[in-house]
Amino acid sequence: MEKFDVVVVGAGTAGCLAAKTTAEAGLKVCLIERKRKEGIGEKICGDALGEHHLKNLGLEKPQGGELEKRIEGIKIYSPDLKTVFTVEHEDFVGYLLNRRLFGQWLLKEAVDEGAVVLDYMLCLEPVIENGFVVGVLVKDLKTGKKVELGCKMVMDASGFSAVVRRKLPEKMEIEDKVPNEDVEACYREIRQLKQETEDTKHCEIYLNQRITPGGYTWIFPKSGAKVNAGLGICMRGKFPNPKNQFYKYILTRPLFEGSLLLSGGSWYDPTRRPLNNMVGNGVAILGDAACLVNPIHGGGIGPSMLSGYLAGKTIIEALEKSDVSQKSLWSYNCKYMEMYGAKQAGLDVFRILLLTSRDEDLNYGMGYKLLTDEDVLKAGLGEEFHLNITETAKRVFRGLKRIRFLNKLRLTVNMMKQVKAHYGNYPDAPEEFRKWRMRTEALFEEAQSKLME
Repeated sequence: MEKFDVVVVGAGTAGCLAAKTTAEAGLKVCLIERKRKEGIGEKICGDALGEHHLKNLGLEKPQGGELEKRIEGIKIYSPDLKTVFTVEHEDFVGYLLNRRLFGQWLLKEAVDEGAVVLDYMLCLEPVIENGFVVGVLVKDLKTGKKVELGCKMVMDASGFSAVVRRKLPEKMEIEDKVPNEDVEACYREIRQLKQETEDTKHCEIYLNQRITPGGYTWIFPKSGAKVNAGLGICMRGKFPNPKNQFYKYILTRPLFEGSLLLSGGSWYDPTRRPLNNMVGNGVAILGDAACLVNPIHGGGIGPSMLSGYLAGKTIIEALEKSDVSQKSLWSYNCKYMEMYGAKQAGLDVFRILLLTSRDEDLNYGMGYKLLTDEDVLKAGLGEEFHLNITETAKRVFRGLKRIRFLNKLRLTVNMMKQVKAHYGNYPDAPEEFRKWRMRTEALFEEAQSKLME
């Protein structure tokens, strides 16, 4: 059995950053991936990345076509299309990626630091001894042979499938399942248009509960009159088929008349707060496997890269001490919650509001500026904001149903503050975790019960 210091399961954005970070410290790192090496980076995705994520990680911008189109912000459309919020800020400036080239660039970053890549290799399960993960059992898809890879640390960056996380012992207190209502079923196509969109500098997001219940439609401009267009639908109850909705309501728009399909496909996005705990003895969970997708705009590339970097740095320190216990790895939880998780959890409360908001309420709320462009910006940045309730808005919302929505908005703002404050007090050690987790569950149960009335 071959032995490594670190085995990283999955060569996506989180896995490649984790492999790069640990390998450049001189550790013996193995990166395993079920795709062929040349296919790494190809993924059904929105393909958007904020420029600040590259800066925060100290990564030089790639120059080989990976960053396909520069974006200056986002536009958010009300269901009736009468109100448009334009959100521009340095945190919303970024790029539409050539996803395959970007993935190949990240892979090269890891390989150049010495990581070994085993492609076309399916991870079956973790190997556990004496309460510690000490390797993984994999199947070579070229030969059909099963092989055990031993290591001191396993990093699960296997995406939504979370092949390691789902098979960890309960005593590690890492959630093995994610409820369907916290997941969006998505369908996306890359389309060649007959001509450029009117606005090639902004990503467009469309809210409409009839078309995308609990989610939204996106149209993101790419270079050469191409667009990344798709939609996500919350998997709550009996939800409609995303591909059917896309063909019925989106492709019928004049924008797509005469357009050509270049590629398309479906996937699942865990759009919610992070896992309460992302480490166990000998194991760390990263990226989509740890539910690190932004609950509002569905962006997961930046947080995934951040998790790979933070987990990698934590593991380097743990191996220097020859201690890969949950307690030794706990600081990864603390650092992620501080840098991104608290904001993500606050936005999860806002997501719960949007899940049950009627199109009529969203139209009035945006049209009469109960929520403003500035509020949306502050919410996206994780900052506190206040409802701008004008006398005009109060008059409009005198009807019983709209008063109820107004009260839900007020409650949402208050609950977001409570959740962010709670995450700001994330426990410093595993011994305090259970009490914190119980309070977390109580807060989100309260949000669910009050906002979903």
